[in-house]
Amino acid sequence: MHTTVGIIGAGPAGLLLSQLLHRQGIDNVVLESRGRAYVEHRQRAGILEQGTVDVLRASGAAERMDRQGIPHAGIELRFDRAAHRIDFPSLTGGRQVMVYAQTEVVKDLIALREAAGGTVLFEAEATAVTGIDGDHPRIDYRHQGAEHTLDCDLVVACDGFHGIGRHSMPEGLPRVTQRDHPFAWLGILAEVPPSCQELIYAQHERGFALHSMRSAEVSRLYLQVDPDDRIEAWPDQRIWDELDTRFATDDGWTLRRGPITEKSITPMRSFVAEPMRHGRLFLAGDAAHIVPPTGAKGLNLAVADVTLLAAAVAAWQRDGDQSLLDGYSETALRRVWRAEHFSHTMTTLLHTDPGEDEFDRRLRLSHLRYLASSPAAAATIAENYVGLPLT
Repeated sequence: MHTTVGIIGAGPAGLLLSQLLHRQGIDNVVLESRGRAYVEHRQRAGILEQGTVDVLRASGAAERMDRQGIPHAGIELRFDRAAHRIDFPSLTGGRQVMVYAQTEVVKDLIALREAAGGTVLFEAEATAVTGIDGDHPRIDYRHQGAEHTLDCDLVVACDGFHGIGRHSMPEGLPRVTQRDHPFAWLGILAEVPPSCQELIYAQHERGFALHSMRSAEVSRLYLQVDPDDRIEAWPDQRIWDELDTRFATDDGWTLRRGPITEKSITPMRSFVAEPMRHGRLFLAGDAAHIVPPTGAKGLNLAVADVTLLAAAVAAWQRDGDQSLLDGYSETALRRVWRAEHFSHTMTTLLHTDPGEDEFDRRLRLSHLRYLASSPAAAATIAENYVGLPLT
């Protein structure tokens, strides 16, 4: 089988790239090692930047998002038992974000590709990527008990941190920069209406907490925990009590409780692999970079990557112009490092580091008070949160 663009990974990056290429008449094939049910139900991010919303609309993937998504015009910073709102539209020229779960984005994109007759092969494990220094790279893959080869003009690896794509580059590439943070997130899904209209980012001496939501009936909440914590040490009652403590204010605000349907502990990592291209192999999304979830950037960076790639492939196919392909890595990495910086700032600002001292704590509190009192300082949070321009 031959295709113009072979895409490894049917997460939001790979599926959106497939859809964007399809709309420009460029054939492509998506290979996904997992089954469709797994891909459509794995829980991930839920905050879409303004630019991500715009791209999904332009791709034809926004009909359900526009019906069911929850627009948010701000976030709340909570510290010292008080709430402080950052208003996005007034600080960013009208921009805002959308709460719509990544699982739903993936379902929408799969349905679109299926309706258009696109080739998305589930349970198709890529086993090797070769020929990337020539004009005809190939992906060897295993599907339905048989070995197959996909001949391509380009290969795009959207296969995550553990995928084969990044490891198919020559020895010594890509160069990796990373940091493991000294805390993790315990995340829960609860069948209870959210206790807030917008996300709450709470800084407390016992650690960070976040109140988010998946819908008007389902809440998503997080607690900072030790990376070595075990989920068995966190029965439901303890989770709700700890959330109560960290979200507590002096204005009578109440946290709603309900049945917890899912809980997990996720380590916090920052990771960048560069360059994001070698020969005819391109990396996108978590295959190239990971950010702490505090800044809500992971999914949005993946969307930015494939939006750049789709435009670059189209220019190459339409006009024979390779300049955007050649500039992809440098252009994408500028945005990646800005997002890494923002995510690091939000993470260190809101989390309690087990190695910090009183001086560190007082510096963080001063920074939070400055953000709550200065529109100029708040604007730096707002413009990064809603998303910076693509290039």
